[in-house]
Amino acid sequence: MDILEAIKGRRSIGKVKDEPVARELIEQIIEAAVWAPNHFHTEPWKFVVMTGEGRRTLGRAYADIAAEGWAEDMPADERADRIAREEAKAFRSPVVIAAISAPTGAPRTILAEERAAAHAAVQNLLLAAHALGLGAVWRTGEPAYHPKMQAAFRLEGQEEVVGLIYVGYPDMTPPPAKRSPGTEKTAWLA
Repeated sequence: MDILEAIKGRRSIGKVKDEPVARELIEQIIEAAVWAPNHFHTEPWKFVVMTGEGRRTLGRAYADIAAEGWAEDMPADERADRIAREEAKAFRSPVVIAAISAPTGAPRTILAEERAAAHAAVQNLLLAAHALGLGAVWRTGEPAYHPKMQAAFRLEGQEEVVGLIYVGYPDMTPPPAKRSPGTEKTAWLA
């Protein structure tokens, strides 16, 4: 697949089949991720791959975070139903990859650049998934940055989740994407 074709053709695939994805494919997309650019070759990222019951760690974190906003006098049956719905979010795909920014603290590094490198790694991962015929969607939102999510993945120091990537075989046809031409977003200084 041509790289420009891959970039323009990749879409977020939020609906995937409940079929296992071969470990080798997941290893290939992570291998693509680690080739992202990064200042001073610090490689400031790590990945947690969740399959099967391993996704329960993420589901529990979703439920614990959501429960913070629930009334203390919520009936037990309603609480159990809401916990089940929150936990089910982790099971929307057969594989979930937590992409983590893991700043090294190496001399001359800048925290924002370490995070940017982790984001670039996620983009590589998404492009590789697309090239291999997998569907993937990059999710974040407030729960991804919550201290309970950090605790669920045993993150330390300035480590943080920068994406929860849901991966599987596509079970949808995404609508065509629209983008403004690059010329509309470009200023030339001469």
